[in-house]
Amino acid sequence: MRNKESRLEVIKMLVSSRELSKQEELMDELRRAGYDSAQATLSRDLKLLGVVKAQNENGRYVYMLPDKKAYRNVSNNHMTVTAMNRLGALGVRFSGNMAVVKTLPGHASHVAYDIDHAELEFVVGTIAGDDTVFIVMEEGSDRAEALDALGQILPMGE
Repeated sequence: MRNKESRLEVIKMLVSSRELSKQEELMDELRRAGYDSAQATLSRDLKLLGVVKAQNENGRYVYMLPDKKAYRNVSNNHMTVTAMNRLGALGVRFSGNMAVVKTLPGHASHVAYDIDHAELEFVVGTIAGDDTVFIVMEEGSDRAEALDALGQILPMGE
């Protein structure tokens, strides 16, 4: 399902979660996600999405969606999970009431986003790094149930 709609959704996810300042950086990330688009196609996609280059809180000019918060609030979770099927959560390990999800480099924030928005009862919260998501679970959570629930929203590896 590498059509225009899914490519646009992945672009929105990348722009809203990464600090990308060059089209070349964005094209590299798209390639890693399985989309090999020409520069002209990417330019048209950015224009269609209303992506702008604006100064972030660190003074660096980066690509931003017109209203990043609105996108995160109304994002279609199915499309986010579909994109993650391609990007890949690699595995989960447990220790006590904690779990660590390993991801491909640069994609932990997408995995944490999907976990947070799945509103799983056992999840107290998540913290995302570059390729690792730390999950704090309720005391006494069943690991098998947690792994099953995580597997439903984050198919592991490819």
